[in-house]
Amino acid sequence: MTRPFLGFGLGLRTDHYQHVIDEKPQVDWFEIISENYMVPGGKPLANLDKIRKDYPMVMHGVSMSIGSTNPINMTYLQKLKTLIERVEPQWVSDHLCWTSVNDINSHDLLPLPYNEATIDHIVDRIKQTQDVLGRQMLIENLSSYVTYNNSDMPEWEFINEIAKRADCYILLDINNIFVSANNHHFEPEQYVNGIDSDRVMQFHLAGHSYNGDMIIDTHDHDVCDPVWDLYKYALGRFGAVSTMIERDDNIPPFDELRKELAIAEKIATKVLTSKQLKISGNVTLAGAA
Repeated sequence: MTRPFLGFGLGLRTDHYQHVIDEKPQVDWFEIISENYMVPGGKPLANLDKIRKDYPMVMHGVSMSIGSTNPINMTYLQKLKTLIERVEPQWVSDHLCWTSVNDINSHDLLPLPYNEATIDHIVDRIKQTQDVLGRQMLIENLSSYVTYNNSDMPEWEFINEIAKRADCYILLDINNIFVSANNHHFEPEQYVNGIDSDRVMQFHLAGHSYNGDMIIDTHDHDVCDPVWDLYKYALGRFGAVSTMIERDDNIPPFDELRKELAIAEKIATKVLTSKQLKISGNVTLAGAA
C-alpha cells in the first residue's frame, strides 16, 4: 500500500470551532477525538458537520481499551462505526493500551507488558475490531512511566509484531517516544530505527512537562526543540508522513497554534527535499520541488 500523505493538521478543539467555521484557516486536515462525538446529536456534532465540509479528518480514540481483558465493548464499537459513517475519516486510530477493568474506566492510558502472550491477546482483539469496523486501524505508542517485570522485548519490537500480525498501521507519537526514552533511559533514535517504516501512517507532535527527573505527556506546552529534532530524524527514516500537533490544555489562540504547525512544515520541507524523498497523495509540501 502506498502511504497517503495528508499534509499537516491540528487537533480540533472546542476553543477553535467558531474560528475554523468562520475563517476557514489554511490547515490541511483535522484530527478529532472520537469519544467527543459518539452521541446521537447536539452542538458538537453540528459544528463537526460544518467543519467536515471544508476539511479532511481522521478520528482518534482514547477509550477503546484494546489491551483490556474485558470482553470487547461492542456497544462502543457500534457507536464508533456510526461516527465513522458520518465523518468518513481518512483513518481511525486508538492507543496501544488498556483503560478499563471490570467495566470501570480509569480515564488513563495504561501500559502493557511487552511479551508474546500480550501480543497474541491484542492481535486477536484488533482483528475483531477491524472486522466490526470494516477497515484497518492505527495503533499509537504511549508515553510510559512504569515497566513490567515480565516484559521480554523492547516496545518497538512489540508494536511491530502487533501491527504485522494484525495487519494494522502505526500512529507514531514522536513526543511519546521522547518522554519514554527519558523516563526509561534509552536513546529515542533507537526506537525510531526499530519501527517498521511500511506501517507508519501518521505522526503526533505535542508538548510535555517535567516532574523532577520524569517527563509527563501533558499536551499543555509548545513542542520543544529536542522533540523537533527527533521529528526531523523520523522524517529522514520514514519519509513523508501526515503530521499533526496535539494541544489539550493551556490552549492558545488558533493563529498561534497554526504558527507552531508551520515549524513542522518548514522542517519537513527541508528534510524531504534535501533527501529527495517521494511525497505520496494529493498534498504537496510548500516549497517542495
